[in-house]
Amino acid sequence: MRRLAIVEGLPCSGKSTTARYIAEELGWSFVDEGSGDNPADWEFHAFVTEGELGDFSTEEMAVIRAGEQRCGGYVVPIAGTEGELFDKLLQRKIYDFLPWETERPVMLDKWRSFAKDQQEPIVLNCVFLQNPMCETMMRFGMTEAESAWYIREIADIIRPLEPFVVYLKIAEIQPRIQAALPERGEEWLNSVVDYHCGGGYGKALGLAGMEGYISALEERQRRELRILESLGVPHVIVEDPFRAWQKAYDQILTALS
Repeated sequence: MRRLAIVEGLPCSGKSTTARYIAEELGWSFVDEGSGDNPADWEFHAFVTEGELGDFSTEEMAVIRAGEQRCGGYVVPIAGTEGELFDKLLQRKIYDFLPWETERPVMLDKWRSFAKDQQEPIVLNCVFLQNPMCETMMRFGMTEAESAWYIREIADIIRPLEPFVVYLKIAEIQPRIQAALPERGEEWLNSVVDYHCGGGYGKALGLAGMEGYISALEERQRRELRILESLGVPHVIVEDPFRAWQKAYDQILTALS
């Protein structure tokens, strides 16, 4: 029995809206990216190893030890902390600051827990392709093969849930990003440009500004689609869904059924 649908695609492709629609139509639960309570992801959490506990005061260690003990350390929510503890945890934030050899086992451990515990059907977005690609490709500058290896590890973990992936493909990326700017704002644009151009991938190619950001997204989409096709996970690729949303939704629901 299928218990998992995941909606993927580039920024501004309509992932959240589509995931919510699928959940409502199927009567499944839906957890949006950035909600802070994702069962398959560590959003705004830090990881502190046992060896790092000496960097914290007695009071701070009590907060850390109240977190989840995993992989030789503690996963601690950053939200709700303040002052020096907040700063220390932020430096150990999962995704943004951990070295890959520390982050990978922590994330795979989270996926294993999710696959074991998830009983009711659920719709997620971003966690299967976008987040892993932002880390492996954009942050660490890994090759497509290295990204594919990691994503395949995730795919193998969640196969018992019979996952189905919906990929929202954008043909013309820059106009789509520009169309979303009035809603998302310049601050959002500046942050994503800095992330995509300032990480391992962007620095290696000397990417900068909007042009560099779009170039990175174009290559990311190409890689994601090739990786998705190689995984043996049931999926549907929807071309430019925002041009005719109802047609796109009908295509998705037909594929899911």
